[in-house]
Amino acid sequence: MTGQPDLTDVVYEVDDGLAWITINRPERYNAFRNRTIEEIVDCVKRAWADPSVGVLALTGAGDKAFSSGGDVKQRQLTGDYGPSRSGLFELESMHRVLRDVPKPVIAAVNGLAIGGGHVLHLLCDLTIASDNARFGQVGPNVGSFDAGFGTAYLVRVVGEKRARQIWYLCEQYDAHTALDWGLVNAVVPLAELRPEVRRWADGMLSKSPTALKVLKHSFNAASEAIAGRAQLALDTLDLYMATDEAGEGVAAFTERRPPRFSGYR
Repeated sequence: MTGQPDLTDVVYEVDDGLAWITINRPERYNAFRNRTIEEIVDCVKRAWADPSVGVLALTGAGDKAFSSGGDVKQRQLTGDYGPSRSGLFELESMHRVLRDVPKPVIAAVNGLAIGGGHVLHLLCDLTIASDNARFGQVGPNVGSFDAGFGTAYLVRVVGEKRARQIWYLCEQYDAHTALDWGLVNAVVPLAELRPEVRRWADGMLSKSPTALKVLKHSFNAASEAIAGRAQLALDTLDLYMATDEAGEGVAAFTERRPPRFSGYR
């Protein structure tokens, strides 16, 4: 097993053809800031370039959260998600590289997959969830939204009515409900999550890598038009996040109170 010591927000390990990318911010429920996003992108590219890697697995540190999405506390503190090398919010780059890497990506959901974390697992090729996993969106509660892959691709996975339910109500759904809806591929006890990912990875590692690569690109081609919509949505989100309405969502989250949005109708 090999790791990368230069990372702060993410742990990267390669073990017998399987690259584990672990968001390592358990004190923030593995919420991501700009540095986290950059490190995920870098690690996916390392796995892409490494001929010894055939499958990637994305997970979160600890047993409480896969990822709770964007770090709202960071956003409240600085007005953004922290500094980045490019000066840009590279969320779409993270979404793109998960789709573009020509190797299967498994989301190992070990707890909460909420908000941007919910979108993150959705964009992986496969999702295996622990039995304590919970799924849901929070955007309309905290002054945010994902009107790109987080909505249009979600419709392809769970259907129109359930996708709207997930976004409009911002409720949480347990792992077995997610399995019933087709949002995840399998549910296992938490202690069996990593061994189950290993088993699925080994199954794919025994297959033709070129065939898997072409199949992944073929699956993605059917939903590729969403990419343009996603960029439009992010540009709109930039404008929205500067409004008092979005600020109310952040303030309510940090003050642990219900948001007061009625004045913005």
